[in-house]
Amino acid sequence: MAQPLLRSIAIVSLALSAHLAGIAATSPHGVWRCGSTYTDQPCKEGKSLNVDDSRSEADRRAADNATRRNQVEADQMERTRLRRDKDAIDRDRKAAAEARRFALAERRAASAERVHQARIRKLEREPRKSTMKFKGPETRTL
Repeated sequence: MAQPLLRSIAIVSLALSAHLAGIAATSPHGVWRCGSTYTDQPCKEGKSLNVDDSRSEADRRAADNATRRNQVEADQMERTRLRRDKDAIDRDRKAAAEARRFALAERRAASAERVHQARIRKLEREPRKSTMKFKGPETRTL
């Protein structure tokens, strides 16, 4: 958990350094910090910053390479996160569809049970018809 945080801090630091170096290169007059922004124009209550890049060319190349590696790794992490998010959405969608199918089947079963119970109650209310016919005593003729 701490390692991704450190990487993020390193990426932001490198980006800020590169941004400040770019500002210094384009502004021969200097760089001022005005609140939380940086500009090449002096501002009220702004502070002048020294942004001279005293690193050697090898150090700059190493920093650029590290930035590129961090960007590649960040892109891979983003693709992984997006893939996992998509998989989670697909799982949720499938689970919701299955829940709807189950609820529909449950409603159908409950409806069939109500119809069956209504038939039973109807049959219980009706008088029973005899299946044997009583014709009285048999008379034989001789």
